[in-house]
Amino acid sequence: MAQISSEDEAQLQSMLRQLLLSVKEKITGAPSLECAEEILLHLEETDENFHNYEFVKYLRQHIYDTLGTMIEEEMEKCTSDQNPGEGTGYDTLVQHVTKVTQESKEYKEMMLSLKNVMTAVVESLINKFEEHQTRTKEVQKKTIKEKCFNYCTDNYSDSDSSFNQSYKFSQGKLQLILEQLDPGQPKEVRLEAMLALCSAPPSDVLNCENWTTLCEKLTVSLADPDPAFNDRILKFYAQTFTLSPLHITKEIYTSLARHLELYFLSGENHIPTLLTGVDVTHPNVIRLLKKVRLLNEYQKEVPSFWIRHPEKYMEEIVESTLSLLSIKHDQSLLVSQKILDPIYFLALLDVKAVWFKKWMHAYYSRTVVLQLLEKKYKSLITTSVQQCVQYFESCENMKSDENLLRTKHCGNKQKTFYSGQELQYIYFVHSLCLLGRLLIYAQGRKLFPVKMKNINDSVSLTDLLVLFTRLIYYSPSCPKMTLPEHAEDYSPASLVTEVLRILCDQKESAIECLYKSQVIDAFLEPIHNLMKETEAAANCSETALIHVADILARIASVEEGLFLLLYGENMNSSKDENPTGAHLIAQFSKKLLDEDISVFSGSEMLPMVKGAFISVCRQMYSTCEGLQVLIPYNLHYSIAKAWKKTSLLSERIPTPVEGSDSISSISQESQNIMAWEENLLDDLLNFAATPRGLLLLQKTGAINDCVTFMFNLYAKKQVSRHEKFGYGVMVTQMASTAAGAVALRNSGFINALVTELWSMLECGRDDVRVTYPRSTPVDPIDQSCQKSFLALVNLLSYPAVYELIGNQDIPNKSEYSLREVPTCIIDIIDRLIILNSEAKIRSLFNYEQSHIFGLRLLNVLCCDLDTLLLLESQYQVSAMLLNAQEENILEISGGHRDFIIDGLSVERNHVLVRILLIGGPLERILPPRALQKGNDPYPWPMFSSYPLPDCYLSEVTKRIDPKQESDIGKLLLHCKISEKQAEWIENCRIQFCQTMRTKPNIINGVVLAELFEKFVLHITENPSDCYFPTVDYKATDADVKNESLSSVQQIGIKMTVRYGKFLNLLKDGAENDLTLVLKHSERFLKQQQTSIKSPLRCLQGRYPGHDWFVSSLFLIMLGDQEKTLKVLQKFSRLLTSAFLWLPRLHISKYLPSDISESGIHPIYFCGAHYIEMLLKTEVPLVFSAFHMSGFTPSQICQQWITQCFWNYLDWIEICHYIAICVFLGPDYQIYICISILKHLQHDILKHTQSQDLQLFLKLYKLLEKR
Repeated sequence: MAQISSEDEAQLQSMLRQLLLSVKEKITGAPSLECAEEILLHLEETDENFHNYEFVKYLRQHIYDTLGTMIEEEMEKCTSDQNPGEGTGYDTLVQHVTKVTQESKEYKEMMLSLKNVMTAVVESLINKFEEHQTRTKEVQKKTIKEKCFNYCTDNYSDSDSSFNQSYKFSQGKLQLILEQLDPGQPKEVRLEAMLALCSAPPSDVLNCENWTTLCEKLTVSLADPDPAFNDRILKFYAQTFTLSPLHITKEIYTSLARHLELYFLSGENHIPTLLTGVDVTHPNVIRLLKKVRLLNEYQKEVPSFWIRHPEKYMEEIVESTLSLLSIKHDQSLLVSQKILDPIYFLALLDVKAVWFKKWMHAYYSRTVVLQLLEKKYKSLITTSVQQCVQYFESCENMKSDENLLRTKHCGNKQKTFYSGQELQYIYFVHSLCLLGRLLIYAQGRKLFPVKMKNINDSVSLTDLLVLFTRLIYYSPSCPKMTLPEHAEDYSPASLVTEVLRILCDQKESAIECLYKSQVIDAFLEPIHNLMKETEAAANCSETALIHVADILARIASVEEGLFLLLYGENMNSSKDENPTGAHLIAQFSKKLLDEDISVFSGSEMLPMVKGAFISVCRQMYSTCEGLQVLIPYNLHYSIAKAWKKTSLLSERIPTPVEGSDSISSISQESQNIMAWEENLLDDLLNFAATPRGLLLLQKTGAINDCVTFMFNLYAKKQVSRHEKFGYGVMVTQMASTAAGAVALRNSGFINALVTELWSMLECGRDDVRVTYPRSTPVDPIDQSCQKSFLALVNLLSYPAVYELIGNQDIPNKSEYSLREVPTCIIDIIDRLIILNSEAKIRSLFNYEQSHIFGLRLLNVLCCDLDTLLLLESQYQVSAMLLNAQEENILEISGGHRDFIIDGLSVERNHVLVRILLIGGPLERILPPRALQKGNDPYPWPMFSSYPLPDCYLSEVTKRIDPKQESDIGKLLLHCKISEKQAEWIENCRIQFCQTMRTKPNIINGVVLAELFEKFVLHITENPSDCYFPTVDYKATDADVKNESLSSVQQIGIKMTVRYGKFLNLLKDGAENDLTLVLKHSERFLKQQQTSIKSPLRCLQGRYPGHDWFVSSLFLIMLGDQEKTLKVLQKFSRLLTSAFLWLPRLHISKYLPSDISESGIHPIYFCGAHYIEMLLKTEVPLVFSAFHMSGFTPSQICQQWITQCFWNYLDWIEICHYIAICVFLGPDYQIYICISILKHLQHDILKHTQSQDLQLFLKLYKLLEKR
């Protein structure tokens, strides 16, 4: 088909013409060439007649004739290769055959042949179309006069089509025009020649043989002083830029750039100087600005299409531009006598260097620009830096800058004259924007340092950033009241801040440019001056400080920047010697809040300055490491004090009286105060982002107001601009403490959460018009309810559960309305979990789905053993579940009974096994909650009474290997060698570590009991190792025999004894012994407690949960009551006891009163705080996963530690955990938690993606994968 006959060519032209005429309206209506191409590419999708076009039929037949046989053979081959029993997807088969066809030789030959033929047909069609144009020359002239080819148009195109022109322009006519353009010809002749040239079809002019000569003639003619003739040439240039392809417009552009270059280098032209300024009404200046503007408009448009052309075209455009802008006149002249360089005029027209921004945007052009700057035109960068340096040096004496900005931008009157000082400032702005764009990119930063003539040392990257920083507060500020709003965009501080913001947004550029101690010091310089009240302090404006705080907040929001502010480059976090940025910012913010800076007294902008610097502090104290550094400054008290003061002011604002003149002023004042009050509440709320910060927030007494503020934003579907992932983390942190849970309840948050859940699960509070039926759920928890389910899981930690439902009965009403919507957690338990009456079942529209939701929630709650004991003691959940299973039994023939297997019975069976069995991954077997395929969908036995079937119990190794007995003897022997106490303790630790590394399994049973006892007895004999004083305790068994334990403790005792007997650690009678141990323990600790008046339920007497550490120690001591009590009393003197034995510090007199009254245990505000801090450093991906999930490491670690990892680790691993913390110190509790989270990193990231991280960590056992 490569050789085509004339008949075939004519036929193809006819087909193609038919197609083009059919889509003519669509193409002509397209706004750009790219859109027209898109229309043609998607014609099959949009044109219902697509397959009826003759051209399309021709292509289809040609493809079938060429490739049809091959396609059929390939399909038969694929079908025959498929196994008879297997199905094959149609889409898969089509994809395979299409791939094979496209990779075949026949396909490539067909495409090449088709391309050649269609190229010939299209070229012939274009030529015929041009030859048969019917428009006359007069109509063409009229059309061109009506069409304005203004050179500042934005509608450039690379099209070289001549479809819309009037006639073929002959070579003879063009030769005549060339002769008429000769400078020796009369003015009228040359004007007529230019008119004819503008009227000619661009394709004919650009494709003529004499185009090069014409281009040279036009370049020479640009120097003609006649303005009318100049305008004709520029109009032709603008027309060419608009209608010509890049290889032609490139020549026009370079010729214009060459002309301007010669114009500025020639000494004959009258170019303005800085002394005379620029009068834009002067004819010479008008002509020059028109040429520069035409150049600049093309600069801004050409990046949109030069990537579609050879790189050499772009290189010529870039090089001609840089060559022009690099022109520098005699530098020996005085500044005032200096002749203006081309870049001054370009800056006048493009102040913010938009052309350079567009050239640097794409890698394709950026590479060329940077290479040329580095090799040939580095002087352009040098002069830009020089301009910034000169402006900075003159700032102190340039008080007229204020007038400059005022005259440049105020009013609507067009400016006609620019003084030398204004021109210098405009050039400075252009240089600043150019350098700012250059610094974003790595290759641009490599151009530094630059050497300047009048400075001995070169200017490095850091020097430039220090210069930028100082420009913010040393340059004159704009008078706020006299400038319109947009004038601020051109003030030095705003411009520099805009550049620095862009650098902050790019991590690499921020690290290389901003995260340097010299740059940070430059930012902090005005703060130093204000703190010391030096003379320079008076020159620092509030606006400059706000800009500085904005950049500092952005720096503090990134890990590397925060590290630099907190510790500096020398890792110094001291606040006394050479304080780091964090210390100085905190001190300054505290002074601002206390209004202890005289310079700003009475300033209207003082609240804005306060807010800006508190925002910097917030970026720091909302992280664990930042809070550690800022704690000494008590910012939480200062912010709370300012909030209380502002709150009182808002209450005193008089109510405006209708008709009074003061309404508007009072209203504005009220709005400002309210906004400031909300900002301060938001600042206080951010303390809740960390465990220790939450303690500080509670100390201020503003926690309820902060949570109410957060809930109000939540109800409006709003969030603070500083929160990327909403308030999930803060809610979870608060729910981990009793006071936080109470605040969430009082604010209405829990009410709203429960109501929203019920509307998704059952029905809303009001009748809402249903536009479409609800879909039937296919998952146990429907996707619409998943978010509410996870929110409840985050909320219901044990401290929250105890405050919300402790000592409260469920309603158990005799009748429930169908529209009765739950409002609290008790209602959720009553309506969804404990369905022990027909009234409750009948009140549910979706009984099975809602009850499964409740059972799933109960399953998660029972993972926290204290919550399980509370639910069991108050509501007897296990008895309720067993009774429900009993009711689910079906009587079958022969007197046999069998369980009905359905979704609810399977869920109940799983929950029952989890409730009634204690054990780690290898110690118990939890049945699945899904049915299996086959004849026996659920092989796991169900039960409705005790005992549990044996299949759920794992076999525990009870015997010790004979080889391990010798190792045990060696270990105990090593621990008896030295008689010196200190040496013995150190030797014992060494031997323990070696044994844990080599044979950890022998640290168990008798060995651990003996080691534990000896170690605690020895270490407590040294007063320096003891943290708590000795307590004189003389109570006997008879003294405590009649004392009672809480119902939670009593159920916990039974659970512990069951577990101990399962492990073969306890014998009969152990329950009484453990009861006595717990009674002694409670009495022993009561001697060290203080009375507290608090509304919190958890502080109303005894420890609210079960004592899991004492239960664990009882098992370690193999049920020996005397040894357990003896070791416990000695162990209570060690600091480790505060973190392993949680009841140890319950309302303890050893804690400060404000901490005791908070109800927050040190394991949370200290241990969990450090876990989060180290996790962020050691395993940042896991920390980020928690943050994105709205869950916190502190909550799950608090749960693990509280119950001594029961149900999460096997018993031997629990023993190792306790032993490591006792022998090596409480710090290892933190390291163990971090190690576990690191071990689970892969699973944590996977479940973060599937949005069930909370469920994974609470439900599944740790270290299950060996």
